[in-house]
Formats: sequence, structure tokens, C-alpha cells
Amino acid sequence: MTARFRRRRRGYPHSPAAAPLDVDDLLIEILLRLPPQPSSLPRASLVCRRWRQLVSDPRFVRRFRLHHRSNPTLLGYFEGYHGEAFVPTLDAPNRVAPGRFSFQLDDGGCFVPLGCRHARPRTNAGHEAETGPGVGPCHLRPAPSRPSSVSQFVAKDSLTNGAVLRPAGDDHFHVVLVVEGYDEELRTGVLACIYSSETGVWGNLMSTPLPSTSCLSCMPAVLVGDSLYWTLIGKFAGILEFDLERQSLAVIQVPVDMPEHASEFTVMRAEGGGLGFLFVSGGDLSAQLWKWKKDCDGVASWELARTVELDKLLSLNSEVVRDCMIIVGFAECNNVVFLWTLLLGVFMVEIESLRFKKLPQAHNMCCKPFESVYAAETCIGGGRRGGAGVMHNT
Repeated sequence: MTARFRRRRRGYPHSPAAAPLDVDDLLIEILLRLPPQPSSLPRASLVCRRWRQLVSDPRFVRRFRLHHRSNPTLLGYFEGYHGEAFVPTLDAPNRVAPGRFSFQLDDGGCFVPLGCRHARPRTNAGHEAETGPGVGPCHLRPAPSRPSSVSQFVAKDSLTNGAVLRPAGDDHFHVVLVVEGYDEELRTGVLACIYSSETGVWGNLMSTPLPSTSCLSCMPAVLVGDSLYWTLIGKFAGILEFDLERQSLAVIQVPVDMPEHASEFTVMRAEGGGLGFLFVSGGDLSAQLWKWKKDCDGVASWELARTVELDKLLSLNSEVVRDCMIIVGFAECNNVVFLWTLLLGVFMVEIESLRFKKLPQAHNMCCKPFESVYAAETCIGGGRRGGAGVMHNT
């Protein structure tokens, strides 16, 4: 009996099967599951020429971003009320150079970032930031002008906020505009409408009454489920809800003993899902996590879910920071809050894990977090920005 025949009798195949890493389709599925960190694809591109070709293909980069869309990385934040600079929060090798996300208006004017979602920062200067497939450098392009249906009910200097949404895999986007004004019955309230880039028009105008002792804050919106939420500040502290499915506005009051200071609470996703908010007390240096829950009869109310002693967590001297701790930013996807103290600067705290990080001394008290899937360019030695250089960026 020949050796070849014996191998067949023992169940050996006629030819060895291709290993998973030798099949492009299987390798792509593996590479798609790399962590959504800036250094992941540049590192993979260093393995060999074949891997570099796969991860640098625009179609792969698009799939990579869509695959990790629900779990973006907190890359950093825009500092200042006018977004003067991008400050990275990651350490090497994932640290992204500040210049990658710097804004510059052609006319030399200024703007206020209202937030960022799905890699589209939104500003109040009539612009939105367009980023490439790999979330490359930001380029500002004109956004839709305020609809005439809103302008007739609001003053020129009315408080304005907004948000940008883009469905997964869709190149079109929606701009949600909320602004203080008067409805058709001349009641003080909040007006809202949605712009679709697909149709190029604004939708119907919606409104809801607003207590005269409350106003819209400048904090970015938080997306929870199918609704956007903004904080309302003043003697009546509350939350503005915009239901995207029902196309409706509503006001939710926070617990009655909540102080009126704007900088001490923010809307967030509650642990386990659903709407929640975080309240920071400067008096005892604690953080309260509240959750909006419904009972068996469908009646909704606030429930205190957890209290965190921040002074012990951050090893802070209570005498130094008492009454001087405020919320300056919140990253909705990573559930990370940015806290500012008078003498110690800014801390970044992950709400669920309670891990924290001291950030460089901020020049002001405003942080607009930027969360995205950063797929850096992966050419080696090609002179392009980003790429493997991200791994050496400090």
C-alpha cells in the first residue's frame, strides 16, 4: 500500500484546505473586528503588503466604521466656547494630533460647536464639519439656513441648540434645530424642526411651552433610544425631549430639590439603558446618577440609582475644591463626564467603571467631546498625514 493511499484511507483530504488568513474574505472579517482604536489599522498594515492593501481599501474602511459605529472611541474634545482647539485625550500609540480636527472658517469668523455625532460636528455658525471615510481632517461646508417658519417667532439673539443625525450606512443626514421663541399663540416655549439633506428642505415646525423661569442650555444633545435630550436650566431645571419617531417635543422636570445651576447636571444614558441624568454636588463632592423609570401602571418617575463619592475617587482635597466642581462636558457613547475644578483642572471620569484620568490644564471651562471611529491612513512612507505615524504621535 503506497503512502499516498494510506493517507486517503486515514481521512486526509486530497489537498490541504486554505488557512483562514489565506482567504481574503475571511481575513477581512477578522480585521473588521480589530478594536476601533486609531492605531489598529496602521499596525495591521505593517504585517505585510497584502494586509496593507486590504485595510487601506476605502470599502473596507467604510465597513470598519459601520461595524464599530455603536462603539466609537473618545478621541478628545474641542476646547473653548468657540472650539478654538482640539485636545486629544488618548495616550500613544492612539493619540491623534490636534491638527487633524482643527477648524478654520474661510472668513476668519468664529463659531460654537454644538456637538458631534456620527463624525459630523455641528456648529452654530451655519456650518457642519464634513469628514472623509477615514475621519480625516475636518472641512467646513455651509449648513442649511434657519427656516423662515422659525425666524418669524424668534429674536435674532435667541438661544439656539441643535444636533446632527445620520442613519447607519446612509450618506444623507438630518439637522435638528431647537431654539427659544414663541409659538403661534405667543406662549414662551421651544421651537424645533428637522432638515433633511436628501430633500433639501425643513420639516414642520413643532413647539412646546417652557416655564418662564427656565431656558435652553448650551450643552450638546444626548441621544437615548429614538429621542434627543437637552438640559433646561434656571429656577425650573428640566430636560427637553425631542421624540424623533413621533416628531414631538416635551419637557421633563428633574427632582424638585435640584439646584438651578446649569453646570451641575447633564443628561446621560442610564445604566442598563434608558434616560438618566448625572448631578454633581459641590457641597459634598458627590455625583448622583438618576434613572427615569416606569412602574407597572406606566407612570414614570425619577429614581436615584447610585451615588459616587468623587472626593475619594479622585483623591481630592475637599477644602480645595468644595463648591468649585462643575460639569464642562459629557461624551454620550462612552458615558464619560468631564469635571472641572478651580485649582486642579479637568478630570475625565467613566461613569460605569469609575476609571478616571487627569487631563492637561484647560484654558477655560468648556469641553465638547469628539467620539468617532478614527481609521487613520495606512500608507507607509507615502508622505500622507496620519497612517503609521499615529503610533509614534506624542
